[in-house]
Amino acid sequence: MNRREILKRAAALAAWSGFWTTSVSGADRRPGGAADEGDAEPRDPADHFETRKGDMLYRPLGRTGERVSVIGVGGHHLGRMESEEDAIRFVRTAIDRGVNFMDNCWAYHGGKSEVWMGKALKDGYRDKVFLMTKFEGRTKQMAAKHIDESLKRLDVDHVDLMQIHEVLRLEDPDRCFREDGAIEALREAQKAGKIRYVGFTGHKDPLVHNRMLDVAAEHNFRFDTVQMPINPLDATFRSFARHTLPRLVEAGIGAIGMKSSASGEIIRNGIATPQECLRYALTLPTSTVVVGMESMDLLEQTLAIVRDFKPLSGGEMTALLTRTAPAARTGRYEGFKTTTRFDATTHNPQWMG
Repeated sequence: MNRREILKRAAALAAWSGFWTTSVSGADRRPGGAADEGDAEPRDPADHFETRKGDMLYRPLGRTGERVSVIGVGGHHLGRMESEEDAIRFVRTAIDRGVNFMDNCWAYHGGKSEVWMGKALKDGYRDKVFLMTKFEGRTKQMAAKHIDESLKRLDVDHVDLMQIHEVLRLEDPDRCFREDGAIEALREAQKAGKIRYVGFTGHKDPLVHNRMLDVAAEHNFRFDTVQMPINPLDATFRSFARHTLPRLVEAGIGAIGMKSSASGEIIRNGIATPQECLRYALTLPTSTVVVGMESMDLLEQTLAIVRDFKPLSGGEMTALLTRTAPAARTGRYEGFKTTTRFDATTHNPQWMG
């Protein structure tokens, strides 16, 4: 990729930051730059704008009408904590500090992550959050089983968002939308009041994400959210930001970012700082970015970045992409795209049914 392409890409990515402008002097700045006085609620769920309450920023989740914090608690990392007590304290501290988006998955640590999060959401905390979890099943039977098991582990009667996890293969959309596929289980669960919104996730290739969106359209099905890697390296290699995010923005589908530091590889190898990684992900039109945090120190670091957040300028975006492009070019540091190490359903095909 030559410098001209880098500059062109940086300009396009930076332009998207116009969808999100921070609250100034208690008034919400709208996309045109004018400030609206008074009510902070969106005039239309499709409006793209950002509001601040205390140190936390909130954005609309696509066209759902929901408002979510720009960062979310990562369920996988929650399960890595030393104890259940630590996990409960962590989740409740995050909520008390304004984080309302909770990520989880049926497969995380054999269900431990969901159990711990469910206990953390007792004592009134469930009412303060937007709760999401994910499942691996591709058949109707397996998907329904996973959905019910997740509700039982979380000890809730419904979740706000249920996502099909690890859509990694070009045939996964066909598996989900075929007769007796996972989509049928989702429709029935939604009708029964077990879930409110539906989305899907994946980390392999934007081509697969886009095919999932295409197959959904063929079946007159509209996803509410899509989750995908968003980090500075992604801008150069198999880029979800370039090839999928614009489609989500156009369709009003909530974009959930993840792997903002490429599972820590960007930080460990000195390619960019945690601040640069999260600022990049938040400069793009993401609704929220799920952050893997395993300690109070990491929570404080992340909250500080949000508190001081300003979108990357065009110059800053150009400089960041230029500097990270050599490391990004082969996908070496985004192993979730280039290896099967992160592909839980590859190692456990029985989960899919």
